[in-house]
Amino acid sequence: MDTLLLRLIAPQQSWGVQSHYTIRDSGKEPSKSGVIGLLCAALGRPREADVADLAALRMGVRVDREGTLRSDYHIAQNVLDSDGKGTRDSIVTNRYYLADAAFLVGLQGDFALLQLLQEALRHPVWAIYLGRKAFTPAAPVWLPDGLQAGLGLEDALCRYGWITRRHAAADPAGVRVVLEMDDGMQVRQDVPISFAARRFSSRRVSTRLVPAPSALAMEVI
Repeated sequence: MDTLLLRLIAPQQSWGVQSHYTIRDSGKEPSKSGVIGLLCAALGRPREADVADLAALRMGVRVDREGTLRSDYHIAQNVLDSDGKGTRDSIVTNRYYLADAAFLVGLQGDFALLQLLQEALRHPVWAIYLGRKAFTPAAPVWLPDGLQAGLGLEDALCRYGWITRRHAAADPAGVRVVLEMDDGMQVRQDVPISFAARRFSSRRVSTRLVPAPSALAMEVI
């Protein structure tokens, strides 16, 4: 088993999976559709491209710093009515985001594909952002030692050092990790089938606490 690690740190991140009309939500950690969208940007894949190979990767997230959920509002103009027969001049939309969060994301799968993704993250074709085009990473998503050959998802997430100096408090209970599991108790509707058609399937995840890293990673901010 092999795993690719990504570092997602930014002043603002948004990972919505249940947005409707004027309310745009954000989850407490990166969604699979958001991470795959990021990888597509790095690879230069257009919205209509097949993403089955990326969707098949098993994903996990370690929360090195819990973000603060906040919201702002935007005024959208020339918005299509729900019946599709007209438009409105302007509407107010409430959009949620995570402030000052830090995540270590792991993707487990075929080594050749992970190697391709590692190189794409190092030299992305298109700009990478964390949920919205205005939310750019505060540090490179690519990690020099991010390709963890021979390590499964759980081991790679547990063994890697803190990705930020301002990491989670030293809680004796450990650090929160969200793992994609066949028998997970939580269901997430965030596996992309087609970005162009906005079609998604579901997956199961499990949230657990793992021992906190004992040291900083090779590159931290």
